[in-house]
Amino acid sequence: MLVPRRMVSGEHATLAVLDVNGRLTPGATIQFSNGDKVTTDATGRALFVAPLNPGALYASIVGRPGRVATAILPAGDAQTVARIELAPHIASIVDRFELIGTGFCGDADKNEVTVGGQPALVLAASPNALTVLPPLDSATGMTEVSVTCGKQEPARFKLILVALKLEADNSPLQPGQKRTLRVSVTGTQEKLQLEARNLAPDIAELGGENPARVFSSGGAENSAEFQVTAKQHGNFLISIRLVPALGKPLR
Repeated sequence: MLVPRRMVSGEHATLAVLDVNGRLTPGATIQFSNGDKVTTDATGRALFVAPLNPGALYASIVGRPGRVATAILPAGDAQTVARIELAPHIASIVDRFELIGTGFCGDADKNEVTVGGQPALVLAASPNALTVLPPLDSATGMTEVSVTCGKQEPARFKLILVALKLEADNSPLQPGQKRTLRVSVTGTQEKLQLEARNLAPDIAELGGENPARVFSSGGAENSAEFQVTAKQHGNFLISIRLVPALGKPLR
């Protein structure tokens, strides 16, 4: 579930629900800690009005464990220009990234975001936060991102897009068998923190904690490795993603 990290009291906001494969999920009901409920539409997103009372708010999917925290900020003067305060320096070409700032549209579809000159999909939104999915055919390397709400002057910054490729034997594991998962990184020679999440813990055990985090090697052959040990016969399922880190946007 994707909920804007910050919302503004009484203003519109958009959330989204994704399945384990990252697909938007229609018909999911979200329960907020203040008693409000919303249901995602055919796009897998839900537009709603943030509560009037400032403070912490928690959201959870009805019938599922876990919850997501957000902060309701007091209403202030409306910003007429989009500004980016925090953004990632590096993002994956196939995964979402978050932006923190002001002057965004709470209705996700009213924001115009481009990555490398191509339209990107806004998954979640509030006047102070956006969650963006890059275009499907994005190229790796340094690229420019443009953000605007309505007819505002766009805010621009740069980030590095990278591709993560999992290299592993996908044949079924035998009990006690160990296997190394290698993830290659293209688009940067920087060391990146990667996270592996075990989606079939009854079949295999991921080395360390679940999720497990490691840093890539950096350099021309930038890569990272994770270890898997089989608990019973079957096919394991591991998801790999770049650990997000926000900082002052690159200009």
